[in-house]
This record gives sequence, C-alpha cells and structure tokens, in this order.
Amino acid sequence: MSDRRGLLIILSSPSGAGKSTLAKRLMLWDDTLSFSVSATTRSPREGEVDGKDYRFVSEEMFRKWVADGEMLEHAHVFGNFYGSPKEPVEQGINAGRDVLFDIDWQGAQQIRNSPLGLYTLSIFILPPSISELHRRLVARGQDDAPTIAKRMQKSWDEISHWDGYDYVLVNDDLDATEEKLKTIITAERLKRTQQPQLSAIARRLQSEFEDLK
Repeated sequence: MSDRRGLLIILSSPSGAGKSTLAKRLMLWDDTLSFSVSATTRSPREGEVDGKDYRFVSEEMFRKWVADGEMLEHAHVFGNFYGSPKEPVEQGINAGRDVLFDIDWQGAQQIRNSPLGLYTLSIFILPPSISELHRRLVARGQDDAPTIAKRMQKSWDEISHWDGYDYVLVNDDLDATEEKLKTIITAERLKRTQQPQLSAIARRLQSEFEDLK
C-alpha cells in the first residue's frame, strides 16, 4: 500500500502550445508517472503504435464503452471520438501512482466533476502569442493547411477555458515551463489530502503526549 494517493495530472492547451512535448519530458523526469493512453476512433498516423500512443478502436466499440460507464471522460473532436478508459486510471491512483493526461478542456471538466475530482491537478498551457501558435503548427508538419486552419479556429475556444484550471503557465520557454511543472507537481504531492497516512501519524503523536503524563 502506498503512503500517498495518486494524482490525476491533467495537461491541456490548444494544439501547438506544447503540452505533448511537456508531457513527454515529465515522463522522462519521473519514471513512476503513468501516462493515460486515450482511446480514439481516428486512424493511426505514421509511426503511432496501438496501445502506446492511443488505443485505436471502432466507433461502435467506443460508444459501447461510453454506454457501459467504462470511460472516465470523452469528447468528439474533428469528427472523431477521444476518451480515457477508467479502469487503468483507478488502478494507478489507488496504488499511489500519478497518472498523466494530455486532454482538452472538455475532458478536464468531466474528470474534475467525477468522483476522482478530489485527486485531480489541472494545468493549462498557453502559447506566448497566436502567431507563434500558428508557426508551431506549421513547423511540426503533421497537418495540411485546412486542418491547421481548423485547429487555429478551435484554439480560440480552448483558450477561453483557461480560468477553469488550477494552474496556468505561458509556454514562452520550454525548459522554464518544464521546471515550473515539476515544482507544481512536487508541491501537490505533499498536500495533506494526498497523504492518508498523516492521520495515523497525528494520532500516534497525540498518544505519545498522553504517555508522558
């Protein structure tokens, strides 16, 4: 049994603001972090591995999981479904492992409103400017011009939900943003609510005072 509860660490941002890169850096920083592998109905991109990058499933299967209550959160984005299977997340945090999510504001909101919301740490990543956001989307070379235009349009909606998060960071320097994330996670792990063993320690200390009388 772990001496603390696991955290659900949510990273959200508009496409191109850096959350996926930051998530990968956090996984390298702490190999005890588990990454929540989302399920999706979209087709794999070149180089993506089923079960590692995403769980690629049919729309029929995805809808069944939602109907059976097996998804912690889900959303419909750019014509495809995305969501987080609940069982591996619950297993992780119950074992004291932190689970990292790379999801949008809709998924973050669903998790915060779920029974696991008490153990959720949500962080929103803002780009330094809209022009820089566009430059990053073009530079990564994953999407054609119409898709980039759709992502830029959706970015306005994503950014409008920045104030629903516990922490908000402007990613104008990747290394500096990474260090801030590490500081936030380290502090959150030490919160009283994340350390169930503290009650027993406090009771023991009180009984030791009684023994001194």
